[in-house]
Amino acid sequence: MTWLQAIVLGIVQGLTEFLPISSSAHIRIVSELWFGGDAGASFTAVIQLGTETAVIIYFAKDIWRLLRAWFVGLFSAAGRTDPDYKLAWYVIIGSAPIAILGVVFKDAIRSGLRNLWITAIVLMVFAVFLAIADEVGKQARDKLTMRDSIVMGFAQAMALVPGVSRSGGTLTAGMFLGLKREAATRYSFLLAIPSVFGAGIFSIPDVLDRSGPGVQASVPQTVVATVVSFAVGYACVAWLLRYVSKNNFMVFVWYRIAVGALLCGLLVTGVVAPT
Repeated sequence: MTWLQAIVLGIVQGLTEFLPISSSAHIRIVSELWFGGDAGASFTAVIQLGTETAVIIYFAKDIWRLLRAWFVGLFSAAGRTDPDYKLAWYVIIGSAPIAILGVVFKDAIRSGLRNLWITAIVLMVFAVFLAIADEVGKQARDKLTMRDSIVMGFAQAMALVPGVSRSGGTLTAGMFLGLKREAATRYSFLLAIPSVFGAGIFSIPDVLDRSGPGVQASVPQTVVATVVSFAVGYACVAWLLRYVSKNNFMVFVWYRIAVGALLCGLLVTGVVAPT
C-alpha cells in the first residue's frame, strides 16, 4: 500500500462510516478498483477506531452522563430509575450480538463474505429496506425500550457483511420500530462505540502480521489512515445529525442502488474480480 492509498482509505472511512451506505463496502470497492486487491477486514476494523474516537469526543458529555448513571445504578436502587441508567444497559445489551457473531464467524467475515457480488447485492437489497422503513415507519418515539436495543443490536450485527452498513441497519430497524430518525441515529452512534472499539482492538495483531493475503499496510500507514478517518468522521457526525432532523434517507437509498448496480456492471464486464 502506498501512502496516498492509505490517506484516501482514511478519507473514505471518515466520509462513509456514519452514513447508511456501508464504509466497509466502500473501502472494499475502492481497494479493488485502485489497488487491484483487498485491503482486508482487519485494516478496515482498525481504522474505524478513528471514526469512533470522533463519536466519543462529539458525544463526550452524553457518554459521561451514561457511564455515571450506570455506575450509580449498580449500587443504588434509586439510581436504577434514571432513564440514562436504562439507556446505558441498552447500549451494552445491543452491542452483544455483533460481538458474539463477529467472533463466531471471524473467518467467513475476513474471506467469503467479502466477495464483491455479495457486497453489490446487499447494497441494493438493504437500500430497499431502508426506503421502506423511512416511508412506513411511524417515527413517533424518542425513547428506547429493551426490545429496541435487542432488535437494533441484531441489525447492527448484519453489518459484519460489507454492504449492509452498521448505521444503515440500525437506522432501518429503529424506524421500523417507530423511533424518530434523530433518536435512531443517536442510538446508532452510541451502539457502535463498544463494537467498533472491540473489533478494532481485536484486529490489531492481524494488521501487525503483514504475511496475509491482499494489499498490506504498514503500521505507520494504518496509524495515518486512522487519524485521517477521525478528522473527516468528526465533521460527518455533526453534519448527519443536522441532516436527519430535517430530511429523509432517500438520497442514500438511491446512492446505494447506483453503487450496487455500477459494481454489478464492473463485475459482469470483468473490470474487477469478485474476490
